[in-house]
Amino acid sequence: MTETLRPDICVIGAGSGGLSVAAAAAAFGVPVVLIEKARMGGDCLNTGCVPSKSLIAAARRARMIAEAPAFGVTAQGTQIDFQRVHDHVHEIIAAIAPNDSEERFTGLGVRVIDGAARFSDPATVKVGEIEIKARRFVLATGSTAAIPPIPGLDVTPYLTNETIFDLTARPDHLIVIGGGPIGLELAQAFRRLGSAVTVLEAAEPLSRDDPECAAVVLNQLAREGVGIRSGVKIARIEPAASVRVVLGGETEELIEGSHLLVATGRRPTVDGLGLEQAGIKYQRKGIVVDKGLRTTNRKVYAIGDVAGGLQFTHAANYHAGLVIRNALFRLPVKANDDVIPRVTFTDPELAQVGLTEAEAKRRGHAINVLRWPYHENDRAQAERATRGHIKVLTSKRGKILGATIVGAEAGELIATWALAISQNLNIRAFMGVVVPYPTLAEIGKRAAITYFTPSLTNSWVRRIIRLLRRLG
Repeated sequence: MTETLRPDICVIGAGSGGLSVAAAAAAFGVPVVLIEKARMGGDCLNTGCVPSKSLIAAARRARMIAEAPAFGVTAQGTQIDFQRVHDHVHEIIAAIAPNDSEERFTGLGVRVIDGAARFSDPATVKVGEIEIKARRFVLATGSTAAIPPIPGLDVTPYLTNETIFDLTARPDHLIVIGGGPIGLELAQAFRRLGSAVTVLEAAEPLSRDDPECAAVVLNQLAREGVGIRSGVKIARIEPAASVRVVLGGETEELIEGSHLLVATGRRPTVDGLGLEQAGIKYQRKGIVVDKGLRTTNRKVYAIGDVAGGLQFTHAANYHAGLVIRNALFRLPVKANDDVIPRVTFTDPELAQVGLTEAEAKRRGHAINVLRWPYHENDRAQAERATRGHIKVLTSKRGKILGATIVGAEAGELIATWALAISQNLNIRAFMGVVVPYPTLAEIGKRAAITYFTPSLTNSWVRRIIRLLRRLG
């Protein structure tokens, strides 16, 4: 017998964005239904951010031991137990999982349904024998690994972010297809844990980032022994006991490894949702939404990866906040990608918020570029973490347009600049900030000060100083 539910909000997908909507709505006393066909917590908890950063943390410890002699510290008999690394990753997932669990959300007052959701008409979703007729629906189904049409890949065992964290033995030679953030983060981590690693990229690695800053990361990976091949075309993958990747060109080249990781981007999860029956338009890159994240069905929002924009957990959470404001309080909202920071968690880290230099020029901005290097910072010297710099873009009048940081703790340092951009601050605001010494945060303050360097030689400023000196 069919059970009919009539909540205010029905959320499809229990990843970060969907959980944020459900928790916030329930906190306001709104009836909420949350549907998930796989694991609570979605990609971020189970196969994305949490396991990857846990693996990177293990790899960083291995690197710190290797670099310890420069500090006068020598560790004897260091070994890497990859089974224990695997266990560490899954222990962290297990530690965080209760926050995203069905039990917790049921306790918050959310009706959690396990199953595949499908629209049967523009106002109805069905999950087995359960029918949901909600006032508003939120699609938060995320994305999955995009698999390129490479000849031979379909008959070759390969890894994606959804399977690589299940490895209990270290790969001898990991071949990574894709030189974006995911591919390079994992490439460096496995190299530090003892694997040989080769990265194959059809275009340029980290192509979305500032080239000058990306080069700092790529140079470090090369120093650590990660082989990075850019501008390559994969002709085919040959069936064999090992992984055999054949590069095309005037002369074919064979690259042989033990494991293959495909990290060529993500595709939105829309299959089986019945979007056509709901009147919801979608494209290859995701569901079509307006600036308020509404789909072509006005009762339905789409947030996070499935909406075809920035694919970050914090972007999905940002979207969730906008949807709650609009759906519950009827407040007008407008998503602004410029306020969303992004971080590549290599070492050094690469963080960006607002516009890059190229983007600012494309938009026609007349800009100032402010810089400061890590090697001029005392804390960076003490930590021997002197590679990198900050690059801040302002308008001619000093409005902060964007910031890129490449270096140690860049992902933490970018938060200050994300605040500055979200609040439309002028670079002058940094003149009144007292930054503790010695910290890496001073790098940003020093960059901000350079905005005023031209005034040191300004003739009018010098005349005023001379006049005031005469007055005693």
